[in-house]
Amino acid sequence: MASARGVSVRRRLRIRPRRRPRQPRTPGWPQRVSSQVLLMLLAVVTGVTAVATGLFLAPFSEQLDDQASRRALAIAQATAAEPGLDDLLTDGAGPTRNGPVQHLAERIRHATGASYIVVLDTRGIRWSHAEPDRIGHRVSTDPGPALAGREVHHIDEGTLGRSARGKVPLRDEAGKVVGAVSVGIAYDSVRDRFTRAVPGLLAYAGAALGVGALAALLVFRRLQKRTHDLAFSDITALLAEREAVLHGIREGVVALDTAGRIRLVNDEAQRLLDLDKQHIGLSPQEALGPGRTAKVLAGEVPGSDLLSVSGGRVLVANRMPTEDGGAVATLRDRTELERLGRELDGSQGLIDALRAQDHEHANRMHILLGLLQLGMVEDAVDYLSEAVGAHRATAEQVSEHIHDPMLAALLVGKATVAAERSVALRIAPGTLLPDCLVDPPELATVLGNLVDNALDAAAGSPGARVTVALVPGTGPAPTGLTLRVSDSGPGIPPEHHEAVFTEGWSTKEPPAHGRRGLGLALVRRLAERHGGTARVGRGPDGGAEFTVVLPEALHPERGPADVTQRP
Repeated sequence: MASARGVSVRRRLRIRPRRRPRQPRTPGWPQRVSSQVLLMLLAVVTGVTAVATGLFLAPFSEQLDDQASRRALAIAQATAAEPGLDDLLTDGAGPTRNGPVQHLAERIRHATGASYIVVLDTRGIRWSHAEPDRIGHRVSTDPGPALAGREVHHIDEGTLGRSARGKVPLRDEAGKVVGAVSVGIAYDSVRDRFTRAVPGLLAYAGAALGVGALAALLVFRRLQKRTHDLAFSDITALLAEREAVLHGIREGVVALDTAGRIRLVNDEAQRLLDLDKQHIGLSPQEALGPGRTAKVLAGEVPGSDLLSVSGGRVLVANRMPTEDGGAVATLRDRTELERLGRELDGSQGLIDALRAQDHEHANRMHILLGLLQLGMVEDAVDYLSEAVGAHRATAEQVSEHIHDPMLAALLVGKATVAAERSVALRIAPGTLLPDCLVDPPELATVLGNLVDNALDAAAGSPGARVTVALVPGTGPAPTGLTLRVSDSGPGIPPEHHEAVFTEGWSTKEPPAHGRRGLGLALVRRLAERHGGTARVGRGPDGGAEFTVVLPEALHPERGPADVTQRP
């Protein structure tokens, strides 16, 4: 069931989700994410283009007005600088239609393209005009600023309509103001320049709008592909379902990005791997440290249903790449299953041993019956005493050196299995384990794994034997414990001394209930969790010798009293 649930989760994370029924639509407004983004991008591009065009046209119009008025001012300045013009205004002849002032002004007007050039005296009377009938009349606009000696330019309304005007004072050789020159340029010409510039500007704006629309279309296509053409309501529902699935399933899920960094860890993965939010963004090696679990998550170990050990837990991991170049790894806790499997193996061994003892007991009963029928009573008594004493001696030997009841019972049971397999299980001299263990179940796991491996290695060898030593530390309050298990088997080559503690490494055929290669890895992890070490070397009997050092295995306050009080 767990495997099927894991496959379902992986498929859900990888396969394109089914499209849900659409929510009621807003009239005229699309529901798909990509379509909404396209409309918003087009609106933004159009708005920005329109605003930019308007912001350009507004100062452009003012700039044209300023240029026209300055041009008029420049023409007025050039006219006022004409030699003898001041004398013509002060000779007393007065303004006339065909006077020299009119001829001079008209010549300059035709040469510059101005609408009019008006020369006026200090009374504001015109001496020249584009319409000769207006000569001799007072000007229609206030000449005060120019007659006061100031130059002005602006857009104003006059007798010839709206125009860009420039006015300058006319001075004699002494610098006295004797009149003024007013020049006007028809505003229609300024407006024509502005009108002629608008189509070109709109063409540029249209081209910019087209480029923006094309970019928006490209974004739309890419977003449509990336979001699988989903609506916002679909994405919201998928996110809610994803959170419910990830944090509700009893399998660990770890998602990695394209760079191999952790980007998502659900609650079960945090529990199994001892991770938290601060590990997000780190690589598996940085978050978990070197080891098989980090290699499996990083994709360095190929295959499916890969076994690893993390924090004393046996995990089954599967890793699947995702379309974006990342990966999703699922983890299942197999610790309890492995424990039950090992208990099943131990129970099967005990059953085999009991079956063998049943046959042996039947044989002994037959021998005893035969001796009694032959009248050999004393021989029968001796034979029975010897058979009973052998089993009692084994139990007494174990209890004499091992005071913890759990470990003592474990070794007595292992001795029975060893006898069935023709292997002698011995307690090494100097072994003395007090009944003050900090964690008896974990030490039983370590000892049971090592003894099982030693029995498998020694079985079939000449003089097959396994030796167990449990030596507490020294001092007034010892807390350390050294555990050694050696056998008479073929041993382990030096180049494999580290590999034997790797998850999945084994020379034996896997059992029916699972895989091998976890016992020694679990032994090392348990030892390291208690601050100890586990190593292997060559033993005194020629086979392998496993040594586990646990610095904090005994209660210091109970150790000495327990050792002295027990026999």
